[in-house]
Amino acid sequence: MSEEIPVVGMREPCPCGSGKRYKACHGKAASRAATRQVRRPFEGLPSECDWVAFREIVPAATAPIALKDGADRTVTLTTVLPLAWPALVRDTGEVFLALQTTTGSGDPSRDAAEALLRALDAEPGTPIPPMGLPGDGPRLQDVLAPVPLEVTVHSDFDYWMAQGAEADAQVRDSLERANSRVMPTVRLSSVEAAYWVDMGEKVFLRWVLPEDEERLLDAFARLRARGDDALQGIPSRFVGSFRADGLLVPVWELPERTEAGALEGAAVAYRALLDATLADSAPLTSAERSARAGLQTRQITLR
Repeated sequence: MSEEIPVVGMREPCPCGSGKRYKACHGKAASRAATRQVRRPFEGLPSECDWVAFREIVPAATAPIALKDGADRTVTLTTVLPLAWPALVRDTGEVFLALQTTTGSGDPSRDAAEALLRALDAEPGTPIPPMGLPGDGPRLQDVLAPVPLEVTVHSDFDYWMAQGAEADAQVRDSLERANSRVMPTVRLSSVEAAYWVDMGEKVFLRWVLPEDEERLLDAFARLRARGDDALQGIPSRFVGSFRADGLLVPVWELPERTEAGALEGAAVAYRALLDATLADSAPLTSAERSARAGLQTRQITLR
């Protein structure tokens, strides 16, 4: 086996002695590995759909998470932190881990695990800033206990600050900007990973689903072809879906002033209808194929 080449700055000479810069030598392979896209980065974690929602569609939310080795540390998952920090260690030693960050590799699970491990080694009161692409190492699936997320959605980001804590000017400005952009959001309690959101002029339901994308598109096409794709009992409009971290997120536009609580029964009924439709393995009809093509045309990928 060849000797392992240590990681250095991309513009520094490669430690292998080739005379080239690291980025033009052994750094090439490291960079390719770090940016390789993982299709479903949170697959295997309980509540995978909510992990995707935290990263992609929820403004302000938290959930306690537990370390696999049973270490006595309080760790809280959140959507975003001040100044886009990937993690933060409070004065009490509690760790906050964020998923909505400005930099990262092609594997958000590896990125988050790297930030978490840095936070666990940091002193209390320390923000964990972004850094370069992480090399090989553990992923969240390796370091977290397999416990489902217990999600709390917040109306603002005031939870960033411990009670009585003073923030510097940068953090205060970041908090004010973040609070000004929060859209009212509610997680439904009757089904998994479905989020009502009031965007001001329009209200939507966005629902992260765990099933295979192709099967879901077939099911949505069957429902659309027979005019059965609205939420049951709600005059809603199925507007399409988008792909996020390997999962499909269908979206419904709701009548103005529709409250989140009004969707609970409708979501349960739709989930039952979708399950029955997913069980249909017959080839798509001509009308269903046409509906499927229309759904795919409007589909977008967030990440």
